[in-house]
Amino acid sequence: MPVFAWEGRTPNGDVKKGEIEAETREDVERRLEAQRISVSKIKKKPKEIVLKMPGSSGVGLAEIVIFTRQLATMIDAGLPIVQSLDLLSNQEPNPHFKACLKDVKMSVETGSTFADSLRKHPKIFDDLFVNLVAAGELGGVLDSILNRLATHIEKAVKLRRKVKGAMTYPLAVLAIAIIVVGVLLVKVIPTFEEMFKNFGNAALPGPTQVVVDISHFMIDNILMIFALVVAI
Repeated sequence: MPVFAWEGRTPNGDVKKGEIEAETREDVERRLEAQRISVSKIKKKPKEIVLKMPGSSGVGLAEIVIFTRQLATMIDAGLPIVQSLDLLSNQEPNPHFKACLKDVKMSVETGSTFADSLRKHPKIFDDLFVNLVAAGELGGVLDSILNRLATHIEKAVKLRRKVKGAMTYPLAVLAIAIIVVGVLLVKVIPTFEEMFKNFGNAALPGPTQVVVDISHFMIDNILMIFALVVAI
């Protein structure tokens, strides 16, 4: 969704600036008018190039944990949710998450619930997160729910790291084994083949001949095999 930078004045004459994630300029104007802001400038920001996996939001779980924990602390301290979202969005370094938080803040300001505002960003906040926030809002225990969510996500992050760590060793062993076998087939086996040839015209044993044939195949197609391994 496009991001628009805007500038305007409040009824008191104070100059305000910000960014909004919206479909069109008209959407931006409507949201700002609902906040009684007189718009003087709206400019569509160029798309920022961010490397990310397909289907990814460009926002990591660690960033969501920090946001959730900080928001819980602010609400527990008595800060209004709109003010809390404004503070957190202004200090957020990730441009994708920053635009998302500003949009959530705008949505809450115009009368939507916090949960409904989060629901507009399903790639960042999943159904579990949104539904628990909705329950927290209804029960008046939003700060407690947010802390529990942060703890839940932290545990998920730790579990993911443990799984990655557990997979690293066997993958490393497999990689070393492949390298060793490759060196044997490309360097060592041809040497032994020459030695056998010097013994006369005796046929090589079946298993040995298979290994020699594999060695020849690898030597003849080494570039293709290397490209295939790199691609994988």
